[in-house]
Amino acid sequence: MNTPSHTSNHIWQFTKNDEGAITIFGMFLFAAIVLVGGLAIDMHNLMNARTQLQVSADMTAHAALYRRDFESDPDKAKAQALALVEATMPSAEYGKVIQASDITFGKYDRDTETFTPNANSKAAVHVYSTRLNSKSNPVSTFVLRILGFVNYDMTVQSVFTTFRPTCFLEGFVSEGRIDIQSNNGFKNGFCLHSNDYVSLNSNNTFETGTIVSMPDTDDLDLPRSGWKTNDGLDAALREGAYRLRTVNKLPAYIQGLRDRVPEYLPDNIHTLDPVEYLTLKNSDKLTMADLTPNRVHVVGCGKNGVLTINEATAISDVVIVTDCTIKFGQALRIENSIIATTHTDPKSMNSSSSLTLGKNDGCAEGGGSVLLTLGGIQFTSKINIYGSRMIAAGNIEFSANADGIEGASLVAGGEISGTSNMNMGFCGTGMPNLFEAEYFRLAY
Repeated sequence: MNTPSHTSNHIWQFTKNDEGAITIFGMFLFAAIVLVGGLAIDMHNLMNARTQLQVSADMTAHAALYRRDFESDPDKAKAQALALVEATMPSAEYGKVIQASDITFGKYDRDTETFTPNANSKAAVHVYSTRLNSKSNPVSTFVLRILGFVNYDMTVQSVFTTFRPTCFLEGFVSEGRIDIQSNNGFKNGFCLHSNDYVSLNSNNTFETGTIVSMPDTDDLDLPRSGWKTNDGLDAALREGAYRLRTVNKLPAYIQGLRDRVPEYLPDNIHTLDPVEYLTLKNSDKLTMADLTPNRVHVVGCGKNGVLTINEATAISDVVIVTDCTIKFGQALRIENSIIATTHTDPKSMNSSSSLTLGKNDGCAEGGGSVLLTLGGIQFTSKINIYGSRMIAAGNIEFSANADGIEGASLVAGGEISGTSNMNMGFCGTGMPNLFEAEYFRLAY
C-alpha cells in the first residue's frame, strides 16, 4: 500500500487548515467600516457646509433688507451686509461665499412665488451664497474623491421680504401696558397689542376677527367677572411681541419732515417748495391764515413755550414741525396734515375736548392726518379719529367717548390708556401709509 510522502502530507494539512481565516474577513470588514465612516464624514461635511451657506445667505438677506430701509443707496446697504459675511465666514478661510453681485433688491410676489429684480426697491432682496470650483472655494471631500468627486460645488439662495403686521396698520400698539376701561366696542380687524400686558375692565365687546395680544396671555388683567363681561375676548387672545421700529425711528421721521424727504411726505405736500419758518408772538395762536397749503412749516413756540393751534374751520393740507409743547384748541379738526414735535414732555400734545383727526369720509382715500411726538399725548373727552395715526415715544392717554370707527392707529413707546364708551373699527382703506416701519420675514 502506498502512503503519502512527508512533503505531500504537509501540503494536505496546509490546504485544510482554517486557522486565521477570521483575520481576512476582519480586514474586509474593517475596510467596509472605514469606507462607510468616510462617506459619513463626507456627508456630514457637505451638510455642514450647506447649513453654513444657508445661514450666511439668510443672515445677509435680512441685513441687506434691514439696512436698505435706512440707506437711499443700495450699494451702501450691500456693503454693510457683506461686512457681516466677512465676520462670520472670513474669505481667508472660505473664499468669497457672497459678493455684492450676489445681492439683488427687488419685489417678491407671494402668490406666484416669483422674485423680480428692481434696484430701487426696498421691498425684497434675493441672495446667492456659493462655494464653487470657479471661485476656488469648493467643498473638499474625503472618501468621495475615490469616486472622482474631489471637490463639490454648492449653491444656496435666500429671499427676504418686508411686511407690515396687521396691528401696526390699525389698532393700539404699545411697549408698555394697554389699559382699557368699560363699555367699549372693537370691530372686526381691530387690534390691541402690548409688549407688556393688556388690562381690561368690564362690558367690552370684541367682534370676531379682533386681536388682543401680548407676550404671555396669562398676564391679561381682568376683574373677577372679566371673562363673562368681555364678550369675544377669549377668541381674540394671541401671544406675541413686536419690536416697535416705528417709535425708534421717530427722530428720523421728524427730521425727514424738516428736510422735506419725499418718502416722509404725503402727495399733497410740494417737496420742491421752500420750508416756511414762523415765529409767533406770545399771545398768538396758529391758524390757517398763518399757513400756506401744501407746504412744510417749521414753527416756533408762543407763550410759556407752548404752541397753541386753534382754527375755526380746519387745519388742512400742511405739515407743521416744532420743538414746542402743542395745545390743540377745542373742537379743532386736522385733515390731510402732519403735525410733529420733538418736545419730550408727557403732555407734549394735549387738547381740551372734541379734537378730530382726519375726515369723516367713510374710509375714502385721503383726508387722514398724523401726529408725531418724542413725548407723550394726552387728550380729554371726545376724540374722533378717521383714517389717522398717532405715534408717541411716551404714553398716549385719552378719556371717554373716543370714536375710531373709520380707521385709527395708535403706537406708543410707553402705555396706551383709554377710558370708556369708545368704538374702534378696522377701516382697511383710507389710512395714510406714512411712518409704517417695515418688518422682515423669510420668503424662501
